[in-house]
Amino acid sequence: MSADEQRKLAAIMFTDMVGYSALSQRDEKLAQELLEEHRRLLRETFPRFNGTEIKTIGDAFLVEFGSALEAAQCAIEIQRTLAKRNADIAPDRRIELKIGVHIGDVVHRGGDVYGDGVNIASRIEPVAGPGGICVSMDVERQIRNALEARFEKLATTELKNISVAMDLFRIVLPWEKKSEVRDQKSEVGKPAVLPTTIRFVLIGGFVLLLILGIGWWWTTLPHKKLASPTPEGSQLQNIPAKSIAVLPFENLSEEKANAFFADGVQDEILTDLAKIADLKVISRTSVMQYKSGVARNLRKIGEELGVTHVVEGSVQRAATKIRVNAQLIDARNDAHLWAQTYDRDLADVFAIQSEIAKAIADQLQAKLSPNEKKAIEQPPTTDLAAFDLYSRAKSLLLTANFSATSEPDVRKAIELLDEAVKRDPSFFDAYCQLAYSHEFVYAVSGFDHTPARLALAEAALQAATRLRPAAGETHLERANYLYYGRRDYAGALTELESVRRALPNDPRLFELTGYILRRRGDQEEGLRNLQRAAELDPRNFVTLQQIAVSYQYLGRCGEAIAALDRALSIVPDNVETRANRDLYELCWKADTRPLHQTIDSILAQGPHAIASAADIWFDCGLAEHDSAAAERALVAVGDNPCWGEGAIILSRSFGEGLLARMTKDEARAHAAFEAARAQQEKIVQAQPDYGPALCVLAMIDAGLGRKEQALEEGRHAIALTPVEKDVVNGSRVTQYFAITAAWTGENELALQQLETGLRAPNASLMLSYGALKLLPFWDPLRGDPRFEQIVASLAPKENRQ
Repeated sequence: MSADEQRKLAAIMFTDMVGYSALSQRDEKLAQELLEEHRRLLRETFPRFNGTEIKTIGDAFLVEFGSALEAAQCAIEIQRTLAKRNADIAPDRRIELKIGVHIGDVVHRGGDVYGDGVNIASRIEPVAGPGGICVSMDVERQIRNALEARFEKLATTELKNISVAMDLFRIVLPWEKKSEVRDQKSEVGKPAVLPTTIRFVLIGGFVLLLILGIGWWWTTLPHKKLASPTPEGSQLQNIPAKSIAVLPFENLSEEKANAFFADGVQDEILTDLAKIADLKVISRTSVMQYKSGVARNLRKIGEELGVTHVVEGSVQRAATKIRVNAQLIDARNDAHLWAQTYDRDLADVFAIQSEIAKAIADQLQAKLSPNEKKAIEQPPTTDLAAFDLYSRAKSLLLTANFSATSEPDVRKAIELLDEAVKRDPSFFDAYCQLAYSHEFVYAVSGFDHTPARLALAEAALQAATRLRPAAGETHLERANYLYYGRRDYAGALTELESVRRALPNDPRLFELTGYILRRRGDQEEGLRNLQRAAELDPRNFVTLQQIAVSYQYLGRCGEAIAALDRALSIVPDNVETRANRDLYELCWKADTRPLHQTIDSILAQGPHAIASAADIWFDCGLAEHDSAAAERALVAVGDNPCWGEGAIILSRSFGEGLLARMTKDEARAHAAFEAARAQQEKIVQAQPDYGPALCVLAMIDAGLGRKEQALEEGRHAIALTPVEKDVVNGSRVTQYFAITAAWTGENELALQQLETGLRAPNASLMLSYGALKLLPFWDPLRGDPRFEQIVASLAPKENRQ
């Protein structure tokens, strides 16, 4: 990309006057008069929604917006203004527009904008029809919970010069007559609304609009501000002056493998700055999303990360020499405040990092305590080969998320860290990362919850403690060990107090505090800590997912969905989160349609696109009692789990057994549960004191008709996981024991456990209205008046009879 080009994600709006060419031939003077009035009205509107006019093309406008919501709001305001103008005017003097909106990748070059985002928006606009607004599915997904409007899905449409058919939506404007909405035809495709949806709209349109209005009002209350990880109004002037993000350094070395080394240099500078309490420093997870090679809009980056300053740089390594270039930039005005190039021996690289950190702190007039100065000057290691291994491991851990699918990357990171500490037994930071990695495999992935794995984590922690017993990183890893390994929440919180003083900018402090408070039942305070973590790591996809989980625990599914929408604004193509978002909708409202549509759109991308969301596809098939879809989903699941809710992990074989139960195929169910039992028994034998694993075995034995054994295992699982010690896992084990009891015919016991689970201070998806109403786990209880009363009590108000 040339120096004068800039690539970015933007919302693009195309507008076009209806009938202008014909009017020009008929009455050129009137056409020109209306064109000028149209341009004046629109140009008055664009700035109110932060729209930037790129150009006019005859009677058309091309306008860019920073968000899909602002573009849609602007489009609605334009059509509202013109509708009022046209109400009492002769037909030949009316101004009618068609508007199309899409969000996508665009390139700024020479004052113009190019790219698929522009091309698709221009092709969508004709579909809108006179006085209408048409948006792409990407836009609809981002605004449907934030916009006070209803959407009509159009038939999948082939657009000129666009290779893939598009799913489009028409915004139904409040002033349109129902007959017009019902009868209007698209220029390219007819509205493809399901008959049941049409009936629902005709019968309850007013109610639906009222609900959407209330939902919009709710999302604008002050609590939404707490949930937002980005600065209010995205105005740089409202951000602390001593705030900074160290962006990824460019690797200028001839060997591309040195990219890990460049990342390591950048990370050490960031880590040094983060130790200064007088600064706000953004975490590595967020800044690494702005890798070199992509044109950087520093003002926009500053707004997205909530900082006023950014550091850019490059690393060039050749034989025994190294060149490091760094510059400090004010993101508010793009002013270069400081720059320096260091040409040194490779062995001096850590001294260079310390010098850069101190120079930047001095430029920002940050107070630097003696302890902070000492911490910045301490090199991580003297062995560059060990540092390379460590940097590669950190890059792997950076992409790991809280799921079993991350386990291979974490295991590879462990191998690299083991090599690093063999080369340098005094490599303190490597031991800290090693302890965390073992804790991840032990507690987070759920597949190696064994004493041997915990012992490896403890050994790495002890090595770090011997090297630096009072370091903040030592206290942090000990807190991780106590939380993940020993479930000693009080001890972990005590350790975190020391972390708070030593590592003021480390979001892991607030993340772990949030997790501990959630498990102790303090969901609100846990949520606040996760939101604080998001301020220091605003583009951390996992943190936003965990904020959504906290809202779900609190039974605030609308806000959970909004948090996932924010996550999707960062990684819009993340299939798993797209599906999870609509799974929340299913559990909240017992409505499978949004999830079904999302699954269809993912499948349309190709057979492999669904892989990371195959388990959610399976959930959808079960909820709709569509055995064919569920079968296809199980094929896509492969060897992965078919269900996962925290520590409760159900294998594909379990899924086959559940599906066979639903379809009354007893022989297949028995064979599948036998296979599942063989797998689960090995897991339980390896970790006999792990309640969640034993709880799953109990459900399998219930499916096999081993009643007494299943009930005994379920009760033992509850005893191993007391709610008073671990609210999250304890309540989950109780909830899943309710399924075991129901499958063994013990309905009274099942209902007791179900009611106990519902009283827990965290709401499980399994105990949501949608899950209880639709999923076959609960089929044995259907028809029981007490169960039906419980289900009805959980329904959203609009669903209650």
